[in-house]
Amino acid sequence: MPDSATPPTSIAAMLSVRQGQRAVEFYKSAFGAEVLYSMQDDGGAVVAQLAVEGAPFWLADESPEHANFSPESLGGGTARMILTVADPDAMFARAVAAGAKVVWAVTEEYGWRIGRVVDPFGHHWEIGKPLKE
Repeated sequence: MPDSATPPTSIAAMLSVRQGQRAVEFYKSAFGAEVLYSMQDDGGAVVAQLAVEGAPFWLADESPEHANFSPESLGGGTARMILTVADPDAMFARAVAAGAKVVWAVTEEYGWRIGRVVDPFGHHWEIGKPLKE
């Protein structure tokens, strides 16, 4: 049994972005994200932890000197974010209204109601929920 001082094992995405503070504001607007932690260095670079309906993720301004590149620098990303919510249609519409671009509209496939957007920073988000069998 783990010691109570030992944090549970978890995995959370950390998105590299350009314009970190702008990204924080976008995710707040697009997904209703709450800022759990945020710091900014003297040069304006941001590291922040956010949560969407309790699901945490991190973001930071890209830092090529540490091999952290945004999709904008790489010409695309290597991972997609999967955002599972009770009402994917509403969250999808909210993200688009905040500035995300539609990759494919919300539809039903593979046992999911799901759609895909790309945010202004180049990260792809699949927004959906599993359908009941």
